Amino acid sequence: MISLRAPEFWWRKAGAAAALLYPAAAIYGAIASRRMHREGYRAGIPVICIGNPTLGGAGKTPTAIAIAELLKRGGKNVFFLTRGYGGSESGPLLADLSKHDSSAIGDEAPLLAAVAPTVVAHDRAAGARLAEASGADVIVMDDGFQNPSLMKNFSLLVVDGARGIGNGLVFPAGPLRAPFEQQFRRANAMLVTGEGEAGETAARLAEKNGLPVFTAELLPDPESAAALKNRRVLAFAGIGAPEKFFRSLEAVGAVVAGKKSFGDHHRYTGAEAAQLLAEASAASLQLVTTEKDLARMRGDEKLAALCAATKTLRVAISFGDESALFHAVGNALKR
Repeated sequence: MISLRAPEFWWRKAGAAAALLYPAAAIYGAIASRRMHREGYRAGIPVICIGNPTLGGAGKTPTAIAIAELLKRGGKNVFFLTRGYGGSESGPLLADLSKHDSSAIGDEAPLLAAVAPTVVAHDRAAGARLAEASGADVIVMDDGFQNPSLMKNFSLLVVDGARGIGNGLVFPAGPLRAPFEQQFRRANAMLVTGEGEAGETAARLAEKNGLPVFTAELLPDPESAAALKNRRVLAFAGIGAPEKFFRSLEAVGAVVAGKKSFGDHHRYTGAEAAQLLAEASAASLQLVTTEKDLARMRGDEKLAALCAATKTLRVAISFGDESALFHAVGNALKR
């Protein structure tokens, strides 16, 4: 699998590099818009979709987990549904952590399966049917907003406050998966994670078009944060926004003496593992990465030593107005 690193010009005001890609972006955007308007399978149970208007990380998986936990507290039998990006299994299948690692079911599924039953399926409609047959009351999708094969009862678009929608252009000229206007017309709400003018700009645009906007923060787990406070660390990450992870480490008091950024969904090699271990050892640094990166490395013998030597900074979503968001989701369940 190829790991992807978003070009810097995606997150700046559109310039010459983006302009060269306008024609390709126009074609991609038109195809994506038409695709989103297709009718999909209507499941016999509610489907809640946690999506992202852009490529790259914004906190979808922690948000999906938090929404599922809210529904579980309300007595619902929640099943997650995810594509299993980067995994070899196309599904539909129920993730079994005693048999499946991230090489089989992708980066997100192991994290989701630790919380609730998780269906991995490239075909979202087939995955929904498996969840229904397995006793689900409600499906929470991690990603898949732009995929039309399964109809959604409630779609929440998650936007990173620091990066927003970047230069506002569609891939490959910018980070958008489809024209933004087309996306928020098919969404029910937006969630802005963290602070930043870029996120506020996206929120204003959404609110101007009648889309409710909620806010949230990604908060570090106190125990893992305490273990890293005042520690000199070598931080590495292969996620959509590694710089966000590095800032989080600094915010909890870790001394980030070294940083290594890899492309999103990066599969670490034995050589890379050896290099990270050697650099950390030479400078007496503690290796630290994200939960998603560590889950991706587990089960690979070449990476066993790296896994054993690496700590994680666990994070969870804290909603600004949890009751209002849960009320919005509840109304969708009633419909």
